[in-house]
Amino acid sequence: MDAALIEARGLDKSFGATPILRGVNLAVPAGRAAMIIGRNGAGKSTLVRILAGLSTPSAGEALLFGRPSRTLEPAARRRLSILIHDSFLYPNLSARENLEFYASLYGVADAHTDVSGWLERVGLGAAADARVRTFSRGMEQRLTLARALITRPAALLMDEPFAALDREGVALVAALLREALARGCAVVLTAHQPLAIDGLTFALYEIVRGRMLAIDGVASDAGVESARAHPAE
Repeated sequence: MDAALIEARGLDKSFGATPILRGVNLAVPAGRAAMIIGRNGAGKSTLVRILAGLSTPSAGEALLFGRPSRTLEPAARRRLSILIHDSFLYPNLSARENLEFYASLYGVADAHTDVSGWLERVGLGAAADARVRTFSRGMEQRLTLARALITRPAALLMDEPFAALDREGVALVAALLREALARGCAVVLTAHQPLAIDGLTFALYEIVRGRMLAIDGVASDAGVESARAHPAE
């Protein structure tokens, strides 16, 4: 198997005396995607935050590009994008200003042209100069998606990326994920239940009582096959 760009090794996480994650293992190489499912409170968001280096595990380690995610150097961190429940958008700035800010942080070449193109692509061209505080939840999710992908990341972590999106929005996310995977991005996303998404195939896992189980079969546009669950190695 190719070297993993996103990896968890024996991750544990507890809040006080309550264990949330137990011995979680995951390895996602370039151009591959993993879907992690589980009920509310199962630990999906906690795992994504640990993988991103935003939270510290109680035991084990999370790696990005082969390096510990918590101490990743800035140049390597610019190769990562995350989409979580915190949008990281500035509500008093316009959609355009938000994207221009993030593009400048990540050193995106020809940022002005890129920003205009991304706003059109996610269906926000007409709202480019509106302040984000006036956006609906779905519009904000579209802008967050553009914010995450304008940097052309090598690794992408997405916590419930289809939340608050209509059918058109779901199709948009699927199209952008296909492009990211085609250029070699490694993707981890979470969902409440297995999703069959047109043109995409995922390694499928479920978090149950803190342990991550690999599901034999995959979630793909052909449907979801889940013959047997076993601990992820």
